[in-house]
Amino acid sequence: MPNDGRAARYDFRAVEEDDLPMLADWLSRPHNAEWWGDDAELSVSEIREAMDSIETEPLIVELDGEPIAYLQSYDPHLEDGHPYQDQPTGTIGLDISMGPAELLGKGHGSAIVARFAEMLFEEGVPRVIIDPDPVNARAIRAYEKAGFTAFDERHTIYGSVLMMRRDAPEETDE
Repeated sequence: MPNDGRAARYDFRAVEEDDLPMLADWLSRPHNAEWWGDDAELSVSEIREAMDSIETEPLIVELDGEPIAYLQSYDPHLEDGHPYQDQPTGTIGLDISMGPAELLGKGHGSAIVARFAEMLFEEGVPRVIIDPDPVNARAIRAYEKAGFTAFDERHTIYGSVLMMRRDAPEETDE
C-alpha cells in the first residue's frame, strides 16, 4: 500500500480528449521520457489512436479525484502479429506511467497495478502480463510487489523486455 498512512482508493476512467495535454506533459517528464521516448507528441498520438481501438484501453488513474497515472490494458490476441500471442487466450497486458514525479517511490505504482489485476481476475481474465525494460529496476520492483513474477526476457518490436506475469488465483471448493 502507498506510504501515506491510509489505504488508497484508485479509480480508473477512460482517457478523454481533454486529458491529452496533461498526458503530453507527463510523458515529456524525465521519469517517463526515459521509457516512452523523447517525442511526447508521438506518444500522445498513439494514445489518441488507442482511444478508438478495440485491442487497447487507455485509462487515467485517479486518487481522490486527482489524476495521478496513465494505465493502458491491451489484448495481445486482438492485434495482428503481436509478439505476446503465445500467452494464454484471455491474457491482458498492462502498461503504466506515473504522472507527477513526486509520487514515485511511494507505493502507488504497485498498488495500482495490483488493484487493476484483481479487477481483471474478477472479470475472468486468466493472466495479466507486464513488460518493463530489463534495466528499469524501479518498475520491476513495483511489479514484484504487485505479485508479478518474471518468466522470460525477449527482444521484440518494443525493444528488450522482461516478461512478467500474475495469474488468476486458483478456484477452490470450500
